[in-house]
Amino acid sequence: MTLKRKQSESEEKPSETNGTLSINDEDLSIKKKRKITLMNGVGLIIGTIIGSGIFVSPTGVFRSTGSVGASILIWCLSGVFSTLGALCYAELGTSITRSGGDYAYIYTAFGPLAGFLRLWVAILIIRPTTQTIVALTFAQYAVKPFFPDCEPPEDACRLLAAVCLCLLTAINCLSSRWSMRIQDIFTIAKLLALVGVILIGLYYLIWLEKVEHFENAWDGEYNPASIALAFYSGLFAFGGWNYLNFVTGELKDPYTNLPRAIWIAMPMVTIVYVLANIAYFIVLSKGEILSSPAVAVSFGNITIPEVSWLIPIFVALSCFGGVNGVIFTSGHLFRTGAQDGHLPDIFSFLHVQKKTPIPSLIFSCVTSLAMLLVSDVFILINYFSQILWFSVAACIAGMLWLRYKEPDMPRPIKVNIFIPVTFLMCCAFLIIFPIPTYPWNTIIGVIIVLSGIPVYYLFIKNATSGSYAIYSETITRFLQKMISVTYSADDEEEPRDK
Repeated sequence: MTLKRKQSESEEKPSETNGTLSINDEDLSIKKKRKITLMNGVGLIIGTIIGSGIFVSPTGVFRSTGSVGASILIWCLSGVFSTLGALCYAELGTSITRSGGDYAYIYTAFGPLAGFLRLWVAILIIRPTTQTIVALTFAQYAVKPFFPDCEPPEDACRLLAAVCLCLLTAINCLSSRWSMRIQDIFTIAKLLALVGVILIGLYYLIWLEKVEHFENAWDGEYNPASIALAFYSGLFAFGGWNYLNFVTGELKDPYTNLPRAIWIAMPMVTIVYVLANIAYFIVLSKGEILSSPAVAVSFGNITIPEVSWLIPIFVALSCFGGVNGVIFTSGHLFRTGAQDGHLPDIFSFLHVQKKTPIPSLIFSCVTSLAMLLVSDVFILINYFSQILWFSVAACIAGMLWLRYKEPDMPRPIKVNIFIPVTFLMCCAFLIIFPIPTYPWNTIIGVIIVLSGIPVYYLFIKNATSGSYAIYSETITRFLQKMISVTYSADDEEEPRDK
């Protein structure tokens, strides 16, 4: 398959009369500008990582270990683990500069089928459920101050989550710059909220000398399987450390700014997370943490009861910024998949004036809205914890394979071999040890991934001609004219075999 390319001067320029949108007299395509600065990149990493996780996940980590000391250690190691992964992704992102993140790297290293399976899982579950879960969390905390003595109505939360998804999708469609400004603003709000939690914890520790919760800090019941599950909760809160790689194509000077953004953002998030958890343990007892659906809310009810309603608002703002980051990167992921022919061509197009991937963003929003109809959407993501880490491990394995297969590939950043090897060993621990305890999670995840194989051979590899292609082209031309989109001049021009 050959991707859409820029027409040469000898080719006839299409116009409205033949069914394809004409942009100007010189060129059918548009040029996508690099708009993401270093600080935007830092804001995107921090803003995407800090969502609901740090306000909710401490309960999950502590429930799996039962130990204050082990919980804090797991938070530290989760930060180190995520930083090692981010450094490996810095090498991948500067040697494979396409947007698309995991999908682009797996495609390059292992071929189109492997890349499609990663995209298949992302489209089917990972992206829509992630966006929907964070949007629902935003809605639940946004309406919580209006229902202080009871749970908010489920329908009201779903409606507000839908409004959140549609609003942020519209903003991302209108302007990438507006999206980055929202990300920067809400990142600052998140950090201020967590700094407030840390300062309150220090007050209780230094002035009130509250240290009794750290007695026998290492007592607990934990084993390799429970530790792996504790890491799932901790790493969920760090989720998003690789999201800047999904938009490398829009990052200014990616060779310099990608690693800089990682080195600035990851230590900052790790330090803030560890200190916030210490603050939680200073104030809350073991029983209060285990019985709390949201540790930050319980923390606020004890320390600042007069204005405890501020905590749900800050959690809501944090989730709002998190949804924005996921939507922004999802649009670019689906666009990259369409450039490779793994999604309809329309998803690779940009708006003529806004230069934003509107078709991909709308598709991402629609799939997330559909997930709002599923009552157990929070359970779905659990089936994919192992698959998620398997795909990350596949990216790092692909990086090592490319070092062997293509040693002359330009690598502006090349990490020490110790880092990816250590990271792969940690991924193996996360993937393997929970299997005996939760075998069905693994089985269901593998079944859904493998279901993409017949889809690939039926609709992707062998669907280059015939009525399917004719209908696809007709729909593409219709949508081009309806929403004023066309392909970008910086789309790849070299052929890719499916």
